[in-house]
Amino acid sequence: MLKTETPLENFSPQEPIYALDIGTRSVIGMLGEVDQGRVRILAVDKQPHQKRSMMDGQIEDIAQVASAVMEVTARLEAKTGRKLTKACVAAAGRSLRMEHGHGELELERPETIGTERLGQLEAAAVANGEEALRPLEGEPQRLFLVGYTVTRLALDGYPMSSLLGHTGKHMEVDVVATFLPSEVIDSLYAVMAKAGLEVASLTLEPIAALNAAIPKDIRLLNLALVDIGAGTSDIAICRDGGVVGYTMATVAGDEITEAIMRAYLVDYTTAEDMKLQLEQGGSVVFTDVLGQQQQCETDELMDSIDAAVQGLADEIAARIQQLNGGPPSALFLAGGGSKLLGLRERVAKSLGINDRRAALSGNHFKTSACSDVVELEDPEYTTPLGIAISAGLGLISDSYRILLNGKPAKLFRNGTLTVLELLMMNGYGYRDLLGKNGRSMVLNVDGKRMVFPGEPAVPAQLRINGSEVSSSTVVHAGDQVEFIPAKAGQDRRVLAGEVMRRVNGQKVFQGGVELQPEEEVGADEPLTTTFVPQVKENPQTADTSVGVMKEPAACSLVFNGNPLTLPGKPDGGPYYLMDLLEYSGIDFQHLDRPVRLEVNGREGSFSQVLQQGDRVEIRYDNRGEN
Repeated sequence: MLKTETPLENFSPQEPIYALDIGTRSVIGMLGEVDQGRVRILAVDKQPHQKRSMMDGQIEDIAQVASAVMEVTARLEAKTGRKLTKACVAAAGRSLRMEHGHGELELERPETIGTERLGQLEAAAVANGEEALRPLEGEPQRLFLVGYTVTRLALDGYPMSSLLGHTGKHMEVDVVATFLPSEVIDSLYAVMAKAGLEVASLTLEPIAALNAAIPKDIRLLNLALVDIGAGTSDIAICRDGGVVGYTMATVAGDEITEAIMRAYLVDYTTAEDMKLQLEQGGSVVFTDVLGQQQQCETDELMDSIDAAVQGLADEIAARIQQLNGGPPSALFLAGGGSKLLGLRERVAKSLGINDRRAALSGNHFKTSACSDVVELEDPEYTTPLGIAISAGLGLISDSYRILLNGKPAKLFRNGTLTVLELLMMNGYGYRDLLGKNGRSMVLNVDGKRMVFPGEPAVPAQLRINGSEVSSSTVVHAGDQVEFIPAKAGQDRRVLAGEVMRRVNGQKVFQGGVELQPEEEVGADEPLTTTFVPQVKENPQTADTSVGVMKEPAACSLVFNGNPLTLPGKPDGGPYYLMDLLEYSGIDFQHLDRPVRLEVNGREGSFSQVLQQGDRVEIRYDNRGEN
């Protein structure tokens, strides 16, 4: 029996919410606790990386980044007197891929739409979006589903804002799905493990920043948020009450720093200090790589980085317009890079909007957070504050723990989560659920076309808390999911002796030349059957290379509404639901929508044994796309 949904507390009263923003230039840690619907920040600490151990938001030197995390953790523990073992983190937007997906679900008769049907529909759309990425990403790279947003719903051809509770037959959905390569997530988890911390929650940096900077009650407006760090500029767009997409630009504050390095022959750290002095005005004093002390005026320094600042503004504006389909109504800039003198005005100009409609984030932080020890309005705090808010106020699904094959599952999405969605978020897909039968061998024997089926795929095994379940089962807090992917069957090989040799009038096996597909073969005696199955060795014969054929019993059933008779298996074993996949006409290697598996009107599992007279259905769940 499956567990009912129960809350699982990640944070005890002795352990506050620990939000970690692992950025390209530094690590920022925040401790907080929920207080009357807001997150109260108790302490903040920041540690720059000792060297450039991250590039464009991607962790490269795991040991160095983990060292910075441990320093922040130790200082926060000293400030509060509390031991920290869990942390909430966010994945950077580097290599973030967004794709539009479409899904349809055609029911046999009108029915009231529930959460499971809606989940099947949305999963089909997400799979459609993921399939569009595969030719670009290539098979070796695994993608994690970060999350998706529904952008359009329709029922029987009519646009709808929600399908739940409505009755109809044909459902449609469009989604914007976001994916990240597995190495982005894996390196983040590796850092946390090396720092001795457990991942308590996981979200995406632009999602976290959005939760801090733009409250839900103003997301009816078309707003853009740009979180400008050192290595990347993460972008989120919202309108009509929801988030419509995420993207990122691999230009950010480091481009400005590097322009200063080239112009004044200084190292990275000195250039960063010079950049920070721009806000103060007046003269900037520095030492170049030759050891000579130098001085320049702020205006001169601004002139040296003018092209880099304009390039950053233009790239951010171009990415926003591409994602949004035009300029937004208003713009929020967040992150340490947003404080660069003149950048806000330049981005507004590049977008073609009044600079009064562009602002630094921070004004809305008080909606979800407060503090007695630190001024939170600083745009640099947008992401760590957003991580704390997202976890503390239950805005992400990671407020509970699910184990997948004995390890904490990597989750992003909020709301109801099915096993299929869980697997997709952890790098699995439809192929892993369904597998592939081995390739059949087709021969022409005595002028007759004969098919020798390949070995059936080994069915996937899927259990929650020890009980076998279907992919549409909803997972709950504390569930332990076990998944063994399906294994492809072996391609069929046929030796000449299998169709040409007879002993005492009986068909037998014997070694010989391996036949090729579509090869013309003449048997020693005319064959009356269109199927010659394999048989095991006959233990009664002295020559173990020859076996006598025992004719096994056939299995007759109804498949997709039509009678189907399957020849008996050589070993006398039963047929499984998985064995019928190759008869369905569905290309399981290029699925873009769910497949319905039913036996006698009830949902079936891949390993279900079939009986004489069973009525089996293997069909697409969302027919009619064309």
